[in-house]
Amino acid sequence: MATEKVSYLNLQFSFMDKQALLSSHIPSFTPETGEMVAAPPPAGGLAVYSGAWTENEVTHLLKRTMFGAKRSDVNYFKAKTFLQSVDELLNPIAPLPDPPVKEYATPANATTPDPTITPGSIWVLDPNTDGTVNSLRRASFKKWWMGVMINQDRSIREKMTFFWHNHFSTETNDIGNAQFVFKHHSLLRVYALGNFKALTKAITIDPGMLVYLNGQYNTNKAPDENYGRELQELFCCGKGPNSLYTEADVKAAAQVLTGWKNDAANISSSFDIKRHDITNKQFSAFYNNTVIQGKNSATGGEEELDALLNMIFATEEVAKYICRRLYRWFVYYDIDSTVEANIITPLANLLRANNYEIKPVLDTLLKSEHFFDVLAKGCQIKSPVDLVVSLCREFDLAFQPATDYVTNYGMYNYLVSWVSNMQQNIGDPPDVSGWKAYYQAPQFYEIWINSDTLPKRNQFTDTMIVNGYTFNGKKIQIDAAAFTATLSNPGDPNKLIDDMVNRIFRIDISTASKNQLKTDILLGGQSTDFYWTDAWNLYVSNPGNASNTTTVKNRLRDLIKYLMDLSEYQLA
Repeated sequence: MATEKVSYLNLQFSFMDKQALLSSHIPSFTPETGEMVAAPPPAGGLAVYSGAWTENEVTHLLKRTMFGAKRSDVNYFKAKTFLQSVDELLNPIAPLPDPPVKEYATPANATTPDPTITPGSIWVLDPNTDGTVNSLRRASFKKWWMGVMINQDRSIREKMTFFWHNHFSTETNDIGNAQFVFKHHSLLRVYALGNFKALTKAITIDPGMLVYLNGQYNTNKAPDENYGRELQELFCCGKGPNSLYTEADVKAAAQVLTGWKNDAANISSSFDIKRHDITNKQFSAFYNNTVIQGKNSATGGEEELDALLNMIFATEEVAKYICRRLYRWFVYYDIDSTVEANIITPLANLLRANNYEIKPVLDTLLKSEHFFDVLAKGCQIKSPVDLVVSLCREFDLAFQPATDYVTNYGMYNYLVSWVSNMQQNIGDPPDVSGWKAYYQAPQFYEIWINSDTLPKRNQFTDTMIVNGYTFNGKKIQIDAAAFTATLSNPGDPNKLIDDMVNRIFRIDISTASKNQLKTDILLGGQSTDFYWTDAWNLYVSNPGNASNTTTVKNRLRDLIKYLMDLSEYQLA
């Protein structure tokens, strides 16, 4: 079997036939037209799932609610019931992660700025306007965030934090102030499973957002429509055919939001009535011709903001829009009329009935027949973050103890660079709309795969299995033999490949492909299974046999490398 990497065209156009698989949800290619044809969405409704609770279902749930399905996490939730598992994922008990620390300077490096913070101490509460310092701190934030995702607790919190980062998209480079960046991020994490309306209010007057969308410059003398527009177009109502707000509504919203400014010294924002438009604000028929009364008091800014959000959130489209976003994040990108009627609309009704609390919606979706439908499994293309973080977690890459923060941050920085090269720079989405994979029809997730990014994905996985990455004399690398030892029967080459495919992929590969992999890689071209069985048993009993140990490790390395280069590895 040739072991060349799968090509871009192979990945885009030659995924396994969906009808034959019955367990995948992959677009098919129409040769006559040269177009991708999306597979239909999953079936089933929102009734509580009553099917099997096996490793397959546990893995599906974890891959959607966490970054990857670690073996220890799979085993943990297999020992619980289906309902217990979803409940635990939706109710984090672990404390919030400690803030990032100063790792970008050491006592030996006296020329590095930021002398007020000692190495290893948190910097997030220290106001600083120095451009170089803020650049170092923004980079530190990204390294820290990568580490938090890799070391996440057993909950949906990190996936939801990233969801809100994409939804209320900001760019660290545009915000500039690293304290504002971290405060904005902390807001997303605290509200990750909370109230959408309350989060929207907090985001509106968040210092980072006030910088990013010019809210701090929005005054009665020079109204700025940036945030007023995105509040409706991107954050609340969306761009669908039933989002009929007008340009006049954008201007009126901008007037409501005048008067807010930032205080860098206190890492906060405040309202200045002298900068506020105190006139009445008229809205269109989409908002029932609402008039928000102008306020001329110290609390006027918050009062008008509350009135604005009450008006916006009274429209049915807000709940439908956010439920569509959640659906595309956790299930699949294609929302046809059946999904709209049977999934989106009832979820939106539930969201409104619960005053925009997010958790009841997630609870219903993740416990539904629809979520566990066979077509819902393996139908997403991994984002770069999911690809990188899940690899680290599922192969149990060995990072250093927390006390060696310098080494860990250096390794996290390496991973940040990889996801950025694959076109998902955490902290810096391409614009206020977020990453196109979550909204750009008709491609959606397929945007992650192109002639630039697919080779880089393969290069990353090849590097992590072949050479690893060394920083400060410490290495992170996939230990192929240790990973194989966790399988049910590594001495049986057939069972080994079955187990490995089940662990690494969400859809199966053919028996013929497995037999070819066994012969070409594990058996080294031999035809009898005992060639591998004897080699593995000798490796276990006598790892000091250098020749045999090298053979075993190299063959396992080559097998995992080959599997990760296949199209199926890109699916979640």
